[in-house]
Amino acid sequence: MDAENLTSITEFILVGFSNQRKTRLLFFVAILLAYTLTILVNLMVILLVQFDSHLQTPMYYFLTHLSGLEIFYVTSTEPQMMAHLLAGNGVISYNRCAAQIFVALSVGATECFLLGIMAYDRFLAICQPLLYPVAMDRWQQTQLASSSWAAGFFCASIYVGCTFCHFYCGPNQMDHFMCEMPFVLKLACDDTHISQAIISVVAGSVLLVPVCIVLTSYGFILYSVLQIRSATGLRKAFSTCGSHLIVVTSFYGTLFATYVIPRSETSSDRDRKIAVFYVVFTPFLNPIIYTLRNKDVHAAVARALRRGRLKQK
Repeated sequence: MDAENLTSITEFILVGFSNQRKTRLLFFVAILLAYTLTILVNLMVILLVQFDSHLQTPMYYFLTHLSGLEIFYVTSTEPQMMAHLLAGNGVISYNRCAAQIFVALSVGATECFLLGIMAYDRFLAICQPLLYPVAMDRWQQTQLASSSWAAGFFCASIYVGCTFCHFYCGPNQMDHFMCEMPFVLKLACDDTHISQAIISVVAGSVLLVPVCIVLTSYGFILYSVLQIRSATGLRKAFSTCGSHLIVVTSFYGTLFATYVIPRSETSSDRDRKIAVFYVVFTPFLNPIIYTLRNKDVHAAVARALRRGRLKQK
């Protein structure tokens, strides 16, 4: 087909929503509740760490960055989903779709690197306790966190550049409820093999490098923990690492299910179910997993409540 006969599309249509109004309203209420709680819980974590001196440690410093990432992620996806559910259609402009993909992939890539850094932090704290204060001082924390953000945005720029350098002339319908890179790329009118190869290399690096850091760190941690003979020491080691391991498993599990496991032509329903998990539930569950059984956070909440009551008096 000649290039002059092609008409560039200006919008995409997301058709992953139910046609029944009651079902859409039910999903709207569920997503609104999850979005509100996600923002509140993550803000609570950030404020507690910021204003409570007992929580100003490397682990909680990185946790505030993780909470910030979750807030950015849900804000880039869920309000748009709720608007589509109320409107009854999933029309999204070309530029808004590109922006949504960029923010979501920036946050996702940054979280990959950040989870690897948090595993390295746990390794230093448990296996190198004497060197830990020097190896993970405030400057080192800032450098590691800033590097995660910079690497995440750099990788997302490559993803978006490879996705939207192609010509889109129609069809413009995606069997999904949000703009995601693989679904958009399938709609391109020209050859995407080179772009897909570049994306695969970058995505593989983003995924495998942090996973190797996590596995190596926890390999050393497991070895050190097995040398601990006291029950108190074992409980403390597992309590500091257990929450991180749960978050890492759920996060990387959904990434593998989405980007590594091969898709069939009839796998759209599976993709939507997985997407609901990592778009709606994971950002809400992550701060709860970190704080639910964390005595330090419980104590910080108690101190904040006491200060609030004293100010009221």
